This record gives sequence, structure tokens and C-alpha cells, in this order.
Amino acid sequence: MIEARHLRVLRAVASTGSFSAAARELGCTQPAVSQQMKALESSAGTPLLIRTGREMRLTQAGEALVRHASGILAGLTAAEEEVAAIAGLRAGRVRLVSFPSGSSTLVPGALAALRAEHPGTRVSLVEAEPPRSVDLLRDGDCDIALAFRYGTTGGEWDDLVVRPLLTDRLIGLVPDRHRLAGAESVSIGELADESWIAGCPRCRRQLVEVCEASGFTPRIDFATDDYPAVMGLVGAGLGVAVLPELAVESVRPKGARTVAVEPAIEREIVALTLPDLARVPAVAATLDQLSLAAAR
Repeated sequence: MIEARHLRVLRAVASTGSFSAAARELGCTQPAVSQQMKALESSAGTPLLIRTGREMRLTQAGEALVRHASGILAGLTAAEEEVAAIAGLRAGRVRLVSFPSGSSTLVPGALAALRAEHPGTRVSLVEAEPPRSVDLLRDGDCDIALAFRYGTTGGEWDDLVVRPLLTDRLIGLVPDRHRLAGAESVSIGELADESWIAGCPRCRRQLVEVCEASGFTPRIDFATDDYPAVMGLVGAGLGVAVLPELAVESVRPKGARTVAVEPAIEREIVALTLPDLARVPAVAATLDQLSLAAAR
């Protein structure tokens, strides 16, 4: 295997014409130069220099290797500088996937703080709900997935690094003129006869489970992943809903009132990444900023 240090010595010998001059240029001893040249010739499997008295002349193989050495060493230097920039957070890229209410609440503040502290780090964002977002992470299509889960599903994320961010409580949403619009809190059983507007599939499944535990199956007349659409439908008097508090924070409901729902329905908001990615400085810095944004 040809080593970069040997190429540097060969280039110095070629440019100066002798081992002693090359040693002076490189700041080492003449025996060290001779030893490294022997190692390079052994790796190449052919002589690279012809020694005639005090003169050194390149063989055809030596000329070819010197010709390539400049490009190889320049590329290696560029690679070292780029890696150093990434390690020092002067550069880097993070691909983030988030569910919509996280994109509108947690992500903006986190990325603004990251850009202010590390302006050379670039972050891209696409939206996907779990479990699709988690699949993208495992498939190598993103570096961090902002996700959520209801309760704890054993083994679901055992292969990932899980950074807990916050607990997000779901709150009820009823029309302004609803009989329970003025209540501070309602039992979910009090909404058993209502028309329901459900959100994303995972939230919808959780809603059905909670309602069934309270003795009824919700009549879901509308289903949409678009939280502003949910609020618009409720505001128009077409039904009731439960939404994550993060979603309500991001969109001001018109024609609708929020009420606390009992029993409490909570989801855990987390940032996920792969173990190897967690050691990448730009990824670690992004996770830290997401944690800080969630704490505010």
C-alpha cells in the first residue's frame, strides 16, 4: 500500500535531486529519507529512482508516481481540511425529518439557534409522520427523525439513540357554541355521541383506543393529517376533535374552544438518530438545540 508520507518524500527527492537535500526540505534525517524511499519502492514493486553517484534520476515508474503524487496529496489535503471543518462545526450537513406540529413549533427555534452558533452547518427539513420518519432514518435517508409515540412500545426504537424532548398532552377542541365550550375540562365519555374529526393514523388509532376504554367507539366522520383543516372543521361546527397541544400552539383556532380532556392523553416527543450518527458533531449539536427548544 502506497502511503501519503512516502509520496511526499518521493516528490521532495524528485524536486531537490538528492536524499540529503530532500531531508533538509522535509526537516528530517537523510537515513529517514532513504528508509522511506525503500519502503515506497517495496510497495510499488519496482525501482523508482536510479542512483548514479550523487545524482538521483527517476525511473519511468517514478516519473508516473510523481506525476500523480501532486494530485493525490492535494486531494488528501483538501479532504483533511474538509473533515476538520466538519469536526469543528465550521461545516457539515444534517438531514432532519419532522412531523408537522414539530416542524412549526420545535424546529424553527432550534435551527435558528444552530445557525447563529454554527453558521457553516446546513440543515435540510422534510416532513413525515412516524413510523415513516423512523423508516427514513433506518434507511439512511435522514440523520435525525423528530417523532412521537403514545405510551411505550417495547423494543420499537431499541436500535436507535432516543433523545426525549417533552411530553405533549392532547387537548379537546369543540365549536364555540358547543354545550361544553365553557368547561375547563371534560370527560371523553361526555363526547361519546359527537361527530369526530381525527388526525394522523397514529393519533387516530390512539383516539379510538382511549374512547373504547371509556366505553364507546367514536364516530369518525372526517379524517385529515392537516391540523388547520381539523380546526377549520371544528370551527364550522362539524364535529369535535382532540389535538396535540403543539398543534394548537402552531395554529390559532377560529370558531373553536379548547378544553382539557380526562383521562389525560399524552404523547412522548423524541428526537431519534443512529448510534454512529450521534457522534457526528453537527448531528449532536442539532440534537442539543432541539432539546433546548423543547425546554423553552
